[in-house]
Amino acid sequence: MIDKPASVLHITLADGTTFSFSQRFTVGRHSQCALSIQDSVVSRRHADMFWDNGQWWIQDLGSANGVFIDGQRIDRATLFGTGRIQLGAGGPTLFYNLEGPAPVSPVEQPAAVPPQAETTATSISSGDPPSLDHYRDHYFGKTLDQGAGEHTIMVRRAFAEVQKKQRMTYGAIIGLVVLLLVATGSVAWYKHSQVVEQRKLAAEVFYTMRALEIDLIKLRVETEQRKSMEAKAQIDAVNDQKKKLEQSYDRYVDSLDIYSKGLSEKEKIIMLMARRFGECEINMPDGFVEEVYGFIENWQSSKRLARVIHRAKRQGYIPKILEALNEAELPAEFFYLAVQESNLDHHAVGPPTRFGIAKGMWQFIPSTAERYGLRIGPLKDEEVVDLLDERHNFDKSTRAAATYLRDIYTTDAQASGLLVMASYNWGERRVVKLIQTMPENPRERNFWQLISAYRDKVPDETYDYVFSIFTAAVIGQNPRLFGFDFDNPLMMTDASANS
Repeated sequence: MIDKPASVLHITLADGTTFSFSQRFTVGRHSQCALSIQDSVVSRRHADMFWDNGQWWIQDLGSANGVFIDGQRIDRATLFGTGRIQLGAGGPTLFYNLEGPAPVSPVEQPAAVPPQAETTATSISSGDPPSLDHYRDHYFGKTLDQGAGEHTIMVRRAFAEVQKKQRMTYGAIIGLVVLLLVATGSVAWYKHSQVVEQRKLAAEVFYTMRALEIDLIKLRVETEQRKSMEAKAQIDAVNDQKKKLEQSYDRYVDSLDIYSKGLSEKEKIIMLMARRFGECEINMPDGFVEEVYGFIENWQSSKRLARVIHRAKRQGYIPKILEALNEAELPAEFFYLAVQESNLDHHAVGPPTRFGIAKGMWQFIPSTAERYGLRIGPLKDEEVVDLLDERHNFDKSTRAAATYLRDIYTTDAQASGLLVMASYNWGERRVVKLIQTMPENPRERNFWQLISAYRDKVPDETYDYVFSIFTAAVIGQNPRLFGFDFDNPLMMTDASANS
């Protein structure tokens, strides 16, 4: 049982605002944190502060940029008196002080010396037994042999000989240990450099695969449009090359032991889903897994996901959405984009924006819907369902959405599924300029690079949107593992989906 805090913890921000806490609380960027700090350096759930065993503690919750107390990075530490806490190097500073009795650290006090034990140095002539110090000084002191007895001289010389042999033995042992350390260090350095090189090569193979995937999709579209036999031959050649690269990448992943270094089953699913959406799991940025866990908790806090999946099953939506995504050669997990957009409601109507009112399951704005062949109804400027508007037509809007997603995937997003989501939510006019400032290749234009270089320019709404879809897909791989009462909806057959 955690005892009740005996001290109140006061936290003062840089602007002078002070907060007082008498129970456990979390600091982070998320609005649900008791101390919410909106700064790009701060993780959604950055640190935990709590009272335990008679004192206040602070613990880093796996933040991307760390926690520093008085300039020193910590994972977990006690708080005494007053001090400053920095959330990330160069991040916001929190000044703290404790009100009330300060926690007392046990200090070992020297035992009192009983009066009878207090003595002065005793000489041999006093009649008391000689002390150990006497024999040490007599036989091994730094006095000359002159005047010493023959026995004493022999003892001293024997001891000197033993010391000499010991120094030689210890010197040889130390030399051997040093050689072993140098050899071990050289081997370790070599192995480390080999691992670093393997990771670079693996990433290069991965992003080459992504580039070939873009070429394949474009070639297949061209073949379908022109019925070109030449394009068909190119497809076969590129496909063979892509399969060989996939085999090479799998070998790299196995040799690097990516999935067997103490990872939990949940962490493995997160890494596999990143790969599924076109992000290289080997290059996954620090803090990404912890961020995903935070969004998983958001899904776990409501019944929304389960309700949407059960509705999709009843309405028979799932097989048709998967068929459209498959025809567009996109990951089936883009299904969860519609979950996030509209809760799979084809009657959904969004709020007015300067681009018009988004409608339907895939929340098309009027201009994009028209570009992808959907007829816009006469009530396009009203926040109502318009049965003459094909954005409300499940079959037509789903196929249009799959084509639209494929076009983003093969052009500006460079086969990064998470960049596709960001573009879909943020609006193609706004995100495309930012994405186009990045080099046009999958290795340097992907979601990892976007949040590393431009996190401060990506709105929280878009950031949360991408992570919500990604984590829904993670949960969907094994819902029961994450505490949900349904099975992977993307594994359903036509028959089971309509049951």
